[in-house]
Amino acid sequence: MQTDLSKKFGIDYPIFGFTPSEHVAAAISRAGGLGVLGCVRFNDPDELDATLTWMDDNTDGKPYGVDIVMPAKVPTEGSAVDLDKLIPAEHRAFVDRTLTELGVPPLGDDAEHATGVLGWLHSVARSHVDVALAHRPALIANALGSPPKDVIDLAHEHGVPVAALAGAVDHAKRHVENGVDIVIAQGYEAGGHTGEIASMVLWPEIVDALGDSASVLAAGGIGSGRQIAAALALGASGVWMGSYWLTTSEYKLGGADKGPTAIQRALLAATSADTVRSRIYSGKPARLLKTKWTDAWAKPDAPAPLPMPLQNILVSEAHQRISAGSDPEVVAMPAGQIVGRMNEIRPVAEIIAELVAEYDRTVDRLDAAR
Repeated sequence: MQTDLSKKFGIDYPIFGFTPSEHVAAAISRAGGLGVLGCVRFNDPDELDATLTWMDDNTDGKPYGVDIVMPAKVPTEGSAVDLDKLIPAEHRAFVDRTLTELGVPPLGDDAEHATGVLGWLHSVARSHVDVALAHRPALIANALGSPPKDVIDLAHEHGVPVAALAGAVDHAKRHVENGVDIVIAQGYEAGGHTGEIASMVLWPEIVDALGDSASVLAAGGIGSGRQIAAALALGASGVWMGSYWLTTSEYKLGGADKGPTAIQRALLAATSADTVRSRIYSGKPARLLKTKWTDAWAKPDAPAPLPMPLQNILVSEAHQRISAGSDPEVVAMPAGQIVGRMNEIRPVAEIIAELVAEYDRTVDRLDAAR
């Protein structure tokens, strides 16, 4: 399983794995793919710096990438306190009431209360770029499309290619015009922020529209070697996988090494029909696991979600309380429709070996059918 893009990055397989866990990202890189660490959770640049130092030391010298959240247009933003004042009282009351109704316990007295993931802010995301470039990332990806032109230029000055997610052909074309090197064509089925077009339609549309001007990674609904083969057959140079790593044994974010977390138990029990696309997580449309928390926000008396980054600040402590709980029916987690295939906890290396083996069998079967 090799493409020109995987050869360019010096990886064994064109499998790019996005994850908020450095343990998972490092394991993906060690297993022959390219692990991409999501940086949005890092409010403190020093914490990100320490985490990337850990990545430098735990990837056996193999490449890894980072993923930021930065809009191309620089927004006007105030301090965290200023932003906090913009959240309506009725929204806070709804969140408090919902947590009580769902039986979500309060945080312990010694817990540090979350104030919001400031990584959604442009200024914090820009600091993520500066910290990352002081390490050895092989790729900088942006979850909100093209980053500002000066950020792209800065990455290129350091010899680092830039990738950006696209949910439509027009988005992909703008990315390339802005200097983006790799377009991640993310279909509607994906977890997190998504567009309106399904993967099987979107991937070849973007491949055809871009031609040789940029490489394309296929994203959205990938969790098998057959689906990787389909993505490459449709013209992609590799695949971008996110949700599938959430049930790996290396996934330690928010949990200890004491068996599956409540989030993982919810994911293991879910089918491909158990997701919902909503703005309640960040303020922009994102696909989430369907739970009692998402159901509450869909009721007629629920307020409309706030724009980014206010919605994330509003629900940040709620998510912290939910994560600290033990009820798999009340979780707040982005997840794609591929969740129906995520039925057991397995190590990253085992998953990648299975993906490659199934890909090989699929190609052999297609060759035999010629």
